[in-house]
Amino acid sequence: MKLRILYLLLFSITIFAQEKQSFYFDFNKHEFNEEQKTQVLNWIELYPNIKIIKIEGFCDWVGGYAYNDSLSLKRVNSILKIFKENQFDISQIEVNGYGKRFEQNEQQHLNRRVDIYYNFYVEELTEASKPIIIFTKDVKVNKLDSIIKQSKIGDKIKLKNLYFYNNSGIFVPKSKPILAELLQVMKENPNLKIEIHGHICCQPNEPHELISRVRAEAVYYYLIKNRIDKSRMSFKSFGSSQPIYSIPEKNEDERNANRRVEILILEK
Repeated sequence: MKLRILYLLLFSITIFAQEKQSFYFDFNKHEFNEEQKTQVLNWIELYPNIKIIKIEGFCDWVGGYAYNDSLSLKRVNSILKIFKENQFDISQIEVNGYGKRFEQNEQQHLNRRVDIYYNFYVEELTEASKPIIIFTKDVKVNKLDSIIKQSKIGDKIKLKNLYFYNNSGIFVPKSKPILAELLQVMKENPNLKIEIHGHICCQPNEPHELISRVRAEAVYYYLIKNRIDKSRMSFKSFGSSQPIYSIPEKNEDERNANRRVEILILEK
């Protein structure tokens, strides 16, 4: 292992941006199943220093108003319990249970959810005198690095093996290697600027600002969290408006090809 000591004129200040994250429940349930709970815990691991502002609970339109009002609050309490178990301060979080008293989505499973509003804290580097010690290993050139070095401005590169939990912007654990590769590439190529593009499959009329947006945004904030300057990045969502294969797709391979995150090379 190499030890590099860099004497940089840097210090950090903290800024934040308010964001929203949704988690979903099974029909008529207020507790997460194991897969859903894993999604929540992976999200907490990714963003351990967020400040939770507000949690809102929702239900589908099945059942009466009183029953759904109660169920939506139980869903809020389920996520509060997980936050408390993971040492979050929940004493000042605003909570609301809307039951089915809101504009319902035609897809019922998207109505059975909690929405979490939070402040995402980011460290930005500015001038000051502070030594930074960085431990690094000698690493062979990885595939993504090689592809980017051969690319030109305007090229789009798919981030292969980048996966998310269903209907979310939360990375599954096996996505960590490609995220680490992208981070390494950004660190080792300081002139590289990218635009992150989110795409989904299957839904020809899906609004652009839903799942594809949060997935592109998740990659963007992963890089910011790991100290890549935000001036080098931006993100856009395209929903299903730019499929590789025509919708509806013929098989799972075509669906996987359409649900993707790409990076557009802006500068090198």
